[in-house]
Amino acid sequence: MLCMSTANFFAGGTRTWASSNSWHFIMGSTNDESWVDGMIDQLLQARNRKPGTPVDLSVQDATSLCNQAREIFMGQPMLLELGAPIKICGDVHGQYTDLLRLFEYGGFPPEANYLFLGDYVDRGKQSLEVVCLLFAYKIKYPENFFLLRGNHECAGINRIYGFYDECRRRFSVKMWKQFCNTFNCLPCCAVIDDKIICMHGGLSPELSQMEQIANIARPCDVPDTGLLCDILWSDPDPSITGWGENDRGVSFTFGGDVVRQFLRRHDLDLVVRAHQVVEDGYEFFAGRELVTVFSAPNYCGEFDNAGAMMTVDDTLMCSFQILKPASAAQQRYGSGRPGTPGRAGGR
Repeated sequence: MLCMSTANFFAGGTRTWASSNSWHFIMGSTNDESWVDGMIDQLLQARNRKPGTPVDLSVQDATSLCNQAREIFMGQPMLLELGAPIKICGDVHGQYTDLLRLFEYGGFPPEANYLFLGDYVDRGKQSLEVVCLLFAYKIKYPENFFLLRGNHECAGINRIYGFYDECRRRFSVKMWKQFCNTFNCLPCCAVIDDKIICMHGGLSPELSQMEQIANIARPCDVPDTGLLCDILWSDPDPSITGWGENDRGVSFTFGGDVVRQFLRRHDLDLVVRAHQVVEDGYEFFAGRELVTVFSAPNYCGEFDNAGAMMTVDDTLMCSFQILKPASAAQQRYGSGRPGTPGRAGGR
């Protein structure tokens, strides 16, 4: 049984924003509409099985999902411009049963528009199911279902924290490389109705113009430093002013003053990001001008955290649906070390 609660606030004062009329549903680039429908149906059959039961996926189907999703990602901008209403989800980390629980509450596409903030793989036991379902929905509903890149959608990270081993065990190293090639094409940032900016990690000291994000060339790996690295890796820190050293060994931390200055400079109202476990599934920062959303409850089987999904309605009112952890008897996940440390080799 789902256990959800909500909390509301406005991300736009009393102003009125565009309605959902601009959203439309179109098919993806697949030549066979029934094929992607069949993939979605196959992946959703897990709802009727014991949590954690693998879905029987073929190399051919996984390859087709990667190829078609990659084409769609490359046909859309690095900086997405989206409209409300939309639901926003944070880290999933291979917790497929919890991903299905999120859809059960928020509505399976196309009942709702979705934006995911990255970190689909690693840690949990079913990264392949997670990423295959997300890719299938992207192919089916390319203008209503959006995926951003997280720091774990990078070969150098998911080679270490679980996804590589899962791909090698169930498919092959070649298939892992196919997924990583597709991850290299993911967009990294989205703006909703010109007022809410979304990314996986956070802000960057190198970001002065939004065009800098739009101009990041793809496909690309995640560099060790610079704008893309920061967007995927940086963290807010309530104890500092300005920019600070990040304990992860990668990117920076930033204070509330940085958030406020960034929002004023770009006429934005809210930063939405993921990347960190938070007890209630969401957590505010900088006087409610930044919110962290984390969507993997009972992360790694070691935290008693809730997961959350953020809904932005067509007036830019934001609400949070809380996904309580499933009982330990129902669901267990990998015991990988929680949190994301720095890159291999201390980078």
